[in-house]
Amino acid sequence: MSPITVGLDGSPESLAAADWAAREAAQTAAPLRLLHAGDSPGPQYVPFMGVQTSALIDVQREWSDHLLREAERRLTERHPGLRITTEQVREQAVPALLTAGEAGELLVLGSRRLGTVTGFLVGSVALAVVARTERPVVLVRAGEHAQDEHLPDATGAEAITTPYRDVVLGLDLENPGDAVVEFAFEAARRRATGLRVVHGWNPAAVYGYGAVLDAGLNAELAEEARHGLSDVLRPWKEKFPGVDVREQAVIGGAGRHLVHASRDASLVVVGRKRRQAPVGGRIGPVTHAVLQHATAPVAVVPHH
Repeated sequence: MSPITVGLDGSPESLAAADWAAREAAQTAAPLRLLHAGDSPGPQYVPFMGVQTSALIDVQREWSDHLLREAERRLTERHPGLRITTEQVREQAVPALLTAGEAGELLVLGSRRLGTVTGFLVGSVALAVVARTERPVVLVRAGEHAQDEHLPDATGAEAITTPYRDVVLGLDLENPGDAVVEFAFEAARRRATGLRVVHGWNPAAVYGYGAVLDAGLNAELAEEARHGLSDVLRPWKEKFPGVDVREQAVIGGAGRHLVHASRDASLVVVGRKRRQAPVGGRIGPVTHAVLQHATAPVAVVPHH
């Protein structure tokens, strides 16, 4: 089986990503690959006047080796049967992670919450990889723990032995993407949990902005959206009969509804259409909104 690869840079979010990736690898019986790319000595290290010397490079490599060894030791203690490999490459982070993602089952990265206005930094490693990769990527926030994926116990306390929270899927009826839908159904099946499918539709696309809404036509469009959602999901329900599916057609952009749903989700799954922008790849507005503000881990699945 292809490995699940996680990019490590020593930041809290990358360590949380490593924990999530280890749990996913243990659940799927996949090997786990810990990858550190570039010569960065970590977020706390500032080279003197930017001078790069052989001594500094040695320090950087020693720091990278220590980072990988410690992560491997910690994850092995938590998951004794997990097959873990480590790799350090001097290639810059984005191209190295893109290459690693192509060779693996799944790529897992840490992501930072930078606030409701700024979101991700433009040009950040995670965002650049998501925009260009051909394989699924999961982004994990700092502070994400195993118990966050599970429902509270009977007393309301956090637990890791209770059932998983639902998987949430954002679905575009015009181009649902089989790879996206299958990823979400498979994730729900493995977790033995429900799948909540959210589709957003916009009346303005029919009426035009500023037009007076016709209540009767609005209800008709809503019914069409619900039927369309059921039609797309029907063959997947037959393929995954054990997954309990809840369908939700909502008015307006799906982004804010998915962000809201992420508060009670173990995983949010969204798609990214494969297409080349003038500079690199492109992330659609719904996916970008989810990446900025979702509280649960987010899986971005490229599709045609």
